[in-house]
Amino acid sequence: MSDERPVKSPCVSICALDEHDICTGCQRTAAEITQWGRMSNEQRREVLARCVERTRAAGQFLQQPAQH
Repeated sequence: MSDERPVKSPCVSICALDEHDICTGCQRTAAEITQWGRMSNEQRREVLARCVERTRAAGQFLQQPAQH
């Protein structure tokens, strides 16, 4: 069993689905939100990458993560 910490949810407590079933707060789909608790860290990171792409495609501001 891995000692890796679970990837945190991107929820920002602005929970409202748009007409495409995408949360306007975190940019996850309804399915991604409901499955989050059962996802591996790898799957969670894939969802987060899709959230970034959705945010960019929507033209919303997204701060770039610091480079290490």
